[in-house]
Amino acid sequence: MTLGPIAFLGSGETSLAGGRIYEHLARQVDEPLRIAVLETPAGFELNSAQVAGRVADFLKTRLANYKPQVDVIPARKKGTPHSPDDPETCAPLLRANLVFMGPGSPTYAIRQLKDSLAWDLLRARHRLGAALVFASAATIAVGQVGLPVYEIYKVGQDVHAVPGLGIFDDFGVSVSFIPHWNNTDGGQDVDTSRCFMGRERFDAWCAQLPENHTVLGLDEHTGIVFDFQRRECVAMGVSSVSLVRACNPAIYPSGSRIPMEQIGIFQLPDPLSKGISPDAWEMAIHVPPPASVMEESPPPEVTALAEARQAARARKDWAAADDYRRQILSLGWAVQDTPEGPKLVKT
Repeated sequence: MTLGPIAFLGSGETSLAGGRIYEHLARQVDEPLRIAVLETPAGFELNSAQVAGRVADFLKTRLANYKPQVDVIPARKKGTPHSPDDPETCAPLLRANLVFMGPGSPTYAIRQLKDSLAWDLLRARHRLGAALVFASAATIAVGQVGLPVYEIYKVGQDVHAVPGLGIFDDFGVSVSFIPHWNNTDGGQDVDTSRCFMGRERFDAWCAQLPENHTVLGLDEHTGIVFDFQRRECVAMGVSSVSLVRACNPAIYPSGSRIPMEQIGIFQLPDPLSKGISPDAWEMAIHVPPPASVMEESPPPEVTALAEARQAARARKDWAAADDYRRQILSLGWAVQDTPEGPKLVKT
């Protein structure tokens, strides 16, 4: 089985650097490109649809050469009509071959996605070949241990660690991620590196991690791509990636290729569905035909217009034929003239 690549971004999901990472991934997945953008990390915000929508619009433009289908998944909050446990809400994940999750709150994302259908389907799709992209808050949330940024930086809680979603737990690897590693928003007055924690508070958080735990610090507008086929990780973007063990970072500049064994000994989950609910796994491997396939036949009025156009062409009434073609287009269909005869295609 071919695992898809996974990219983790320190920031800049709609930047030039982010765009290059998306293109790097798009080249590795099967066409047609089908992208799912999860709203969940920003689901507590009143404008979460706009937050995810900005990324979706960027992906449509940046990857226009691939003619992507982009779906925004409003899996905002458990127990609501837009729940990450709702099969209809999560349905676009079943066919996505590139899944994005980004800005918001790390701890909110963890609470909403833990043991959810959306999280199970996302991981199932990866194990079946889909590429994943995590940025900003989502990058923190998917690690084995999470950093509660807002609770510490904004609310003033004591430094503490929380269990994360553990994207690599079933691979036997203990790893977490810190975006905004080189942040300088605080200027000369406040150390806001290490995702606004500063070195002192980061060291206190780091001291609470399990033994032999690895942390990857991702500079802004920089990311790392895990390539399971080559068994290597590639640093991409404008700056560097820091590999931290025992709070002692090793720095890899953009362009570096890091053997995956330096991060951990990754083992393929056995069975492949390990850690994923049986129902979600069954959904992922038995995807029904898309509605567009089941509803391939054009409606009767379109068929009638196509037949009238063909009759006009037979009597060489080209003006009438063009008029029928325009009417067909106005109904959302196009006529393609092929050697086998005219073919109706949904636009």
